[in-house]
Amino acid sequence: MTALDTRKTTRPKLLAMIFMYLGDVVVTTPALRALRQAYPEWELHVLVPHEAAPLLRNIPWIDRVWAFPRQRGRLNIAGALPTIGQMRRERFTVSIDFIGNDRGALLSLMVGAKRRIGVVSPGGFFLRSKCYTDPVESLDATRHASVRAWAVTAPLEVPFPGDMSPEIAVDPQYATMAKNALGDAEVLCYVTASQPKREWPPERWVELARLIGETASPIAFTGGSSAREKEVLAEIARRNNDVVVIPAPEPLELLLAVIAGAKLFITGDTGPLHFAAALHVPTLGLFGPTAAACWAPVGARHRWIQGGLCPCSGHSSVCSAITPCLAQIAPAQVYETYTEMVQEAAGI
Repeated sequence: MTALDTRKTTRPKLLAMIFMYLGDVVVTTPALRALRQAYPEWELHVLVPHEAAPLLRNIPWIDRVWAFPRQRGRLNIAGALPTIGQMRRERFTVSIDFIGNDRGALLSLMVGAKRRIGVVSPGGFFLRSKCYTDPVESLDATRHASVRAWAVTAPLEVPFPGDMSPEIAVDPQYATMAKNALGDAEVLCYVTASQPKREWPPERWVELARLIGETASPIAFTGGSSAREKEVLAEIARRNNDVVVIPAPEPLELLLAVIAGAKLFITGDTGPLHFAAALHVPTLGLFGPTAAACWAPVGARHRWIQGGLCPCSGHSSVCSAITPCLAQIAPAQVYETYTEMVQEAAGI
């Protein structure tokens, strides 16, 4: 069912709300799939920020994806009222807020489902838990993010999934553009992140390119579209004129198609790491300020390396350490893990 489909239905409707970052949307997909399997007769709608909608639009078992307007850091009530009105007319039987922030709690109340399930996270305005008919205690932060998302479905008694792998889908109309952008590259490295503290230093990427290049596996680098991220890519190119740099693939649909064409994806703790895993591309994740045990993709096809101890504040975008935790990961260590993955997959 598309966003423009106005068909009336008597089926019960469930609204899943994931009002957070792109990576959070992806790691919640195992819980969404478990909901689909537990309630196959229900319509499953998913509400995400507008920039995240392309991640879910091509998944066949989701009936409708709602792309919600927002401004980073706050709820844009004026711009959201038309969408809220449309959702109220759907008369949802149940809504589930997987994130439990202020915006999600207020939206749960405004959408007006008869039963409103939501995780109660620390902080926020003092009446936040009252927005839900079924508040759910947040699972402890030592659990994997996908397990924490599944735990929010507890009031609906959704069985724990046997498969916790994430899932998204590529828009096929971008296949040719992606193939042209990727060229002969088999190993794709995404070298930037929204926060500089999550980035491996450029000189480390250059050394890794030299090591992988000796195995004759074509390698390419790409990253985000902000001015700072473009400069990181330019710095890598200046350090080695022979490296292949793919300018930031835009829109998001093109980035997904480019990632899907790689045989191995290497990056830090970024949204694209989760995109690759959800597109069934083997990943090698480099973790520093965040715990790989809680956020790395699950499954035998994926590997991760954790950097040194990190003293950074979780609210800071840059690392305050003399030697950042990610910088403590050596190119030789990444290359060793890469060669192990190649030997196991025998596909590169």
